[in-house]
Amino acid sequence: MAERRKFSRVVYRTPATIRQNDKSWETKVLDLSLKGALLATPAGWESGNADDYDLSFRLHDSDIELDMDLKLIQESDEYLRFQIDHIDIDSASHLKRLVELNVGNDDLLHREIAQLTDLKDTV
Repeated sequence: MAERRKFSRVVYRTPATIRQNDKSWETKVLDLSLKGALLATPAGWESGNADDYDLSFRLHDSDIELDMDLKLIQESDEYLRFQIDHIDIDSASHLKRLVELNVGNDDLLHREIAQLTDLKDTV
């Protein structure tokens, strides 16, 4: 099967909280990209009628918290795949830096940022 992913994923394991309306679950981020996140399916997980969720997590050994609005793309017993729907500028800057440090290829990172910008222009 050909790889369809346009954005590099970086393995980043950290505790996180996912929320939808008045529900909240403790989970773990498994990996991240500039466009999405893969989370462990938390205990007691119940997907709601809507596919909109809020995710927050802290960077390791830091007080920096990233917050983002997500859309649920796919779920299984083990994993939840999300697309980033909205992210504030501070969280986006930290996410970009996190990906940049882990990808290790400036040209690839700039190409992905350009693709992300192109996607926003078409929406």
